Amino acid sequence: MGGTEHLTVERSGATLVLTLDRPEAKNALSLPMLAALHDGWLRADADDTIRSVVLTGAGGAFCSGMDLKALAARAPDDDPVRERFRADPDLHWKAMLRHYRPRKPVIAAVEGPCVAGGTEILQGTDIRIAGRGATFGLFEVRRGLFPIGGSTVRLPRQIPRTHALEMLLTGRPYTAAEAERIGLIGRVVADGTALEAALETAALVNANGPLAVEAVKASVHDTAGLSETEALALELERGRPVFDTDDAKEGARAFAEKRPPVYRRA
Repeated sequence: MGGTEHLTVERSGATLVLTLDRPEAKNALSLPMLAALHDGWLRADADDTIRSVVLTGAGGAFCSGMDLKALAARAPDDDPVRERFRADPDLHWKAMLRHYRPRKPVIAAVEGPCVAGGTEILQGTDIRIAGRGATFGLFEVRRGLFPIGGSTVRLPRQIPRTHALEMLLTGRPYTAAEAERIGLIGRVVADGTALEAALETAALVNANGPLAVEAVKASVHDTAGLSETEALALELERGRPVFDTDDAKEGARAFAEKRPPVYRRA
C-alpha cells in the first residue's frame, strides 16, 4: 500500500499497519513522520473497513524519541510539511496520541528501543506487545528536559504510581521483562515476533462487533478518574445503545446458529 516519507502504511485484512520507517535513526520522530502518522490515525477512523491499527517500527527498533537534529535543520519556508505544522501547532501532539484518541483499537508491536518519545507514544496505545530484547524509558530528565508528551499525567494512571515516578525521575532504561512486570506492556514474546503477535491479536479484535469494540474502548477511556457512581452511569450511556444495534442481534443469531457472525456496523 506504500505510505509517505518515514512511515510505511499497509493493510493486513481489517488492520491498518503503520510502520515508523527511519531505521538508520532507530525510527526517531521527524516532522514528515509525525505528519504521516497523524494522517494514519485519521485514515483508520474514517474507513469503516479498518477495525484496528498496529503501530510498529522498521529495522528492529520501535522509536528512539524525537530527532532533535532533524527538527532543528533548516528547511525552506515553503516546505509543505513545515507549512502543515505552522497551520496546526497541535499537529505533533495529535500524531503522538497526546491530543488525539483513535476510535479504533491501537496495538503496539515493539522491538528494540522504545524510549523517550517512543515510550510516550506507547502510552496512547491500547494493547502492547514487545520482543524480549525491547527497551523502554523516559530519558528526558537526564538531559534536563521534561517528558511533555503526556507521561507525567498518563503514566501514573496506567501503572502503579511508585513505578511511574521511578521511571520519570531516574531516566533509567527498562527491559521488556521489567516493563511487563510493572504493567507498561501486556506481553513479552520472542524477539522478531512482536508484529506477528500483534497481528494475531488484531485478528481477534477484528472478529468482534466493531460498534461494541469501539464503545468498550471509549467507556474505558471516558470513565477513567471518575467516581464509581459517575463511571457506572457513563458506562450505561455507552453500553445500552449497543444492545439495540443490528450487530448485537446478529451476534445472538450467530451464536444460536453456531456460525461466525457477520457484523455490518449497524
